Amino acid sequence: MGSSAKKRKEKKKDFQKPKLKVGKTKSKAANFTDTSFKAKSIVLTQQSLSMNAPTVAAQCAHHLSLLTHKSDSQRRESLAYLTAAIAANPLGTALPLPPSVILPAVQRLILDGSNGVRQQLLKLLQSLPQGEIASHADQLLLHARAGMTHLAADIRIFALDILEWLIGVAGDEIVSCAGGWVKMLKCFLGLLGWDNDTLGKWSTPKSFGKATGDAKIQVKQMNALSLFLRAGLVPPHAAVSLAAGGNSFPLWETEHHILSERSSVYAHLNLFGAPRDEEAEMYEDREDRQKVFYDRAEAAIVAGIEQATKGGGELGRAAAQLRRVVKEGMADYHGEEIEV
Repeated sequence: MGSSAKKRKEKKKDFQKPKLKVGKTKSKAANFTDTSFKAKSIVLTQQSLSMNAPTVAAQCAHHLSLLTHKSDSQRRESLAYLTAAIAANPLGTALPLPPSVILPAVQRLILDGSNGVRQQLLKLLQSLPQGEIASHADQLLLHARAGMTHLAADIRIFALDILEWLIGVAGDEIVSCAGGWVKMLKCFLGLLGWDNDTLGKWSTPKSFGKATGDAKIQVKQMNALSLFLRAGLVPPHAAVSLAAGGNSFPLWETEHHILSERSSVYAHLNLFGAPRDEEAEMYEDREDRQKVFYDRAEAAIVAGIEQATKGGGELGRAAAQLRRVVKEGMADYHGEEIEV
């Protein structure tokens, strides 16, 4: 009985029609992970266990190497860590990394495409000891000048911020380094359209167009030019007081008899040097800078100031400030009285 029922059931299976599913199966997601496998253990190929945490100097060196990372957020975070490490450094102690290592690695970020990275870079530069900036002023000025002629407007504005900070902490080194005086003057004249080819004619830089934001950029460029000329042409207060009759008998013209504070006092004679390159030359004396300024830039700047003053507004105020700096810096060169 039981065996016959089993045979009938097996014979019935041969005549049953299987139910088939119609259509395609649903495709798997792009982030699908197959978890059907089973493993008894997971082995990590690289493991490092240490009882001692890495030093601050090692971490700073690591973050310094990450400044070439392709991620904007990673570069910004690395700059923020370096800034925090410098700010937290006890006063009077050596930095985790010397500025001679930090500055060459971060100066190229002046041209970075991310605004967050550039702003964090400025904070880092401002946190460094000011006395350490002077020896690297020429390289920083080189990158700042490249940023001033960049196609992106925000990078041009940021480069002017870097230049203003640089003049504030190392103004003497900026105007007296190799190429720092003539090349910067040519750069400003080109940006403002005040070169000798368009002398006496107001023109805007053709490569940057005539957008409404260009007026603000020109105002900032003129303000930066005022700071630059003040650092290079306007004498210190001590020199002004001496020129105004601050000497007392028998000490007349004391400044001409004291030991010079500049290196290579007789370098201007060029006794054994190569033929001079006026653009790349160092102008450590204010009188030399005045002469070059008079020969190559003063007429163009004065003509540009006159045209900018007629426009009024912020541009006119910036031009008036620039006129005061030029007059104050070149007064004694033209035989005029220096206003104290």
